[in-house]
Amino acid sequence: MKEFIKNMNHEEVLTLCEQISVQPGQVVSKTLAQNPAVSVTLFAFDKGEEISSHDSEGDAMVTVLEGQGELTVDGKAYVLSEGETLIMPAKKPHSVYAKESFKMLLLVVFPFEDNRDKSQTL
Repeated sequence: MKEFIKNMNHEEVLTLCEQISVQPGQVVSKTLAQNPAVSVTLFAFDKGEEISSHDSEGDAMVTVLEGQGELTVDGKAYVLSEGETLIMPAKKPHSVYAKESFKMLLLVVFPFEDNRDKSQTL
């Protein structure tokens, strides 16, 4: 059977922040799911590391799992700590900066038209 979520054990209770490690001087990512409709990725940032400003075709939801990060969306900075979530709207420029080492879960939902016959899915 095909697995839609990869790089993690199925049918096992897991702690998300333990599924990725901070590495000195790096931004580490671990893709959990990727298809035309959705992307789910874990990130671990060492202090001072960043992802520079960019935009996305889809809405992005970030949840901080550990530590603290600064997300800037369309020029406005938001400091998020463990357990906090921010939605970054599609097509707005955004960036991520590690004020300290931190880990986050990124979920991006893309515009996607399912071209299957709708009558078959009811």
